[in-house]
Amino acid sequence: MAILTPLARRQELYSDFYKDFTLIPGRDDLARKVNEDAVKEAIRNIILTDKGERLFQPNIGSTVKGMLFENITPDVVVLLQERIKDALALFEPRANILEVKATSSIDSNSVEVSITFNVINRETPVTFNVILDRAR
Repeated sequence: MAILTPLARRQELYSDFYKDFTLIPGRDDLARKVNEDAVKEAIRNIILTDKGERLFQPNIGSTVKGMLFENITPDVVVLLQERIKDALALFEPRANILEVKATSSIDSNSVEVSITFNVINRETPVTFNVILDRAR
């Protein structure tokens, strides 16, 4: 049996539950997302949540979904990037946002957002992609 020292064990800084409350196979415990995966899920939730959508927390979220119905011009893409940066700076303190890039696809009516961040207390940058498309 291997003995795990504090340096050999993977350090869990942050953890969140899965949205669908997935159970660990063979046990009755809830599965968790840890570290970068937990922060990625939180970033996705912030971007895809409109302001006023959460009942008792109406200020949480971004106004990104409403911008998807506008004509996609370079100015709108820059504004979209800035709104994502502002929302993440306000509502996700676990992530240090390094870069947000948005590229639009007129044919598929979608915008692909690439977010590069590092988790607080970690130096390794993580890149995360989200595809935003219009729902009618």
